[in-house]
Amino acid sequence: MSVTPRPVDERILSELDHARILGLMRRTPLSEAQKHALDALLDAADIVPVRDIPPDVVTMNSRLRLQGEADPEPRQITLCYPEDANAEAGLVSLLSPMGASVLGHRVGGEAEWLTPTGAPRTARILALDFQPEAAGQYTT
Repeated sequence: MSVTPRPVDERILSELDHARILGLMRRTPLSEAQKHALDALLDAADIVPVRDIPPDVVTMNSRLRLQGEADPEPRQITLCYPEDANAEAGLVSLLSPMGASVLGHRVGGEAEWLTPTGAPRTARILALDFQPEAAGQYTT
């Protein structure tokens, strides 16, 4: 039996992240841009059981390094829920354009989003320094 590798830019979500995002969308007032970004993510992503998430996929609460096309150095961020967001500490909300765009991508994949001014941005995901599922944390 041969296994077909998944494309680098394919989006994968755990069932837990999927359910939590749906709950967040139901209880949080969202801008049209936020709703569109999350709807696009949910529509495009393959949903898998939490224990089947590959260790190279960005999930909620993952700490990752990414390189923006205009950034001189890679930056480290942690993808979090809105209540935990803190830009100065590198805690990027799922509801931000960058946050919604990195979730579900694999290391080596490219995330694309629009800044609040409408300028397009692209960043390559270089590494996952921490992923809750890979650390055996299936409910965080």
